[in-house]
Amino acid sequence: MIIAAAQFPSVPGDIEANATRMAALVGEAAERGAGLVAFSELALTHYDLRLIAADPVGMTVTEDDARLAPVREACRAAGIAAVVNAAGRAREGAAGPTISSFVLGPDGALLTRYDKRHLSGEERKLFTPGGADGRFMLGGIRFALATCLDSSFPEVPARAAADGCGVYLASAFHDSAERVERYADLARDSGLQVLLANGTGTGSCGPACGLSGGWLPTGERVAAAAEWSEPVPGDGAELVPSDVRDSAELVLSDVRDSAELVLSDVRDRITLMADPAIAAIPVKECGEPLVDIRTAAPALLVAKDRHDARGDFAHLRQGVLQRLLAAQELLPDGLRLQIVEGYRPPALQRRYFEEYVEELRAAFPERQAQRLHQDASRYVSPPETAPHSAGGAVDLTLVTADGDEVDMGTPVNASPEESDGACYTGAPGLAPAARIHRRVLTAALTAAGLVNYPTEWWHWSYGDRYWALATGADHALYGPKELDGE
Repeated sequence: MIIAAAQFPSVPGDIEANATRMAALVGEAAERGAGLVAFSELALTHYDLRLIAADPVGMTVTEDDARLAPVREACRAAGIAAVVNAAGRAREGAAGPTISSFVLGPDGALLTRYDKRHLSGEERKLFTPGGADGRFMLGGIRFALATCLDSSFPEVPARAAADGCGVYLASAFHDSAERVERYADLARDSGLQVLLANGTGTGSCGPACGLSGGWLPTGERVAAAAEWSEPVPGDGAELVPSDVRDSAELVLSDVRDSAELVLSDVRDRITLMADPAIAAIPVKECGEPLVDIRTAAPALLVAKDRHDARGDFAHLRQGVLQRLLAAQELLPDGLRLQIVEGYRPPALQRRYFEEYVEELRAAFPERQAQRLHQDASRYVSPPETAPHSAGGAVDLTLVTADGDEVDMGTPVNASPEESDGACYTGAPGLAPAARIHRRVLTAALTAAGLVNYPTEWWHWSYGDRYWALATGADHALYGPKELDGE
């Protein structure tokens, strides 16, 4: 997944204008392959405490504020998330407003709200500190949220790392390059991938310096926007994307608004099936049966090139099947789902996993057993946590109403090695048609309640351990199962 920091000069006090500019930047970030874009501290109003104090109702927003509609709609249209930092209306029972990050998901709905916990002296005169850390899951990655002064407290990133976060998103209004450079130490000390969206222009505390950017867990800076000292050419907007898959670097530029993209591939930020956090999720088997898709849901197309003696591949848990039927109804006219594989017996899953480990061992003899086990889980789940063997996972694709294939970027079951990472759902560099088709598929399946395994655009599940991790459920509904019910 590519994540982007958007650096632009907010219009002081003009929420509508700033929301419109944010919406445009969300669309632009999506065009460049981003799955999330973050904005600087108080970007919705500009960092002007005097204006907010003068109109504490008009200058604060709620989660469902109509003035955020352009951003919500842009997220929904582009299929990406946005972190909008603003003056948040006081929560029920709170003493006053907060400096808040509203995280809008790819469907435009609120994923979470984080209220800044550490306030400066001037901020304390106007705002109330938050009382909880900010966390959310997106694209198989657990994100931590922070705002400006929060990052001066080492325990904030330390807690994020202890909570299993992989990426640290900071919105700020820093005034000097020295302050920005401290994020290298933060990344190195915590082992987190860091993305900073910093402000520009002159605010209540003086001028902000820009320099939004990203840092790898090693402390290496891999994304950097310009330093602000005077109005930049064009409209002054700048996007700094950072790809959270691995450490390859690519630099692009756009002369329309002096925006620059720096992509860093850190795929180890994704929670893989081999992660101990997956195995630690308890299963409370609900007893739902495995049903044959071909007879129970004839409206769903099943690939004709798959065969086994009992038709195992064409079975799924009843709850998964119901959600697939709902998802198909959400697709645009002219498109439908094609099921490639559902249930996979535990013995077959074990064989697939062990064979792939051996394939990787032959290709990369220098890798240790633990690394091979982890790498294999990008493509085949370890048998002890495999959602296919629980009947909760399905491999599928989009086809036309006539059953013809559409461009999805790679074939179903393309490995990370043979596809050069293009099998990842949020892979950069996809053709526009493939990117659109993946977003259409994602929107329908997500709305129906399924979750994606982000190393495979075709793999979706419900009720399994990975679903529990992604949705925050305290247990999985489905455990390993034999087709005959044993």
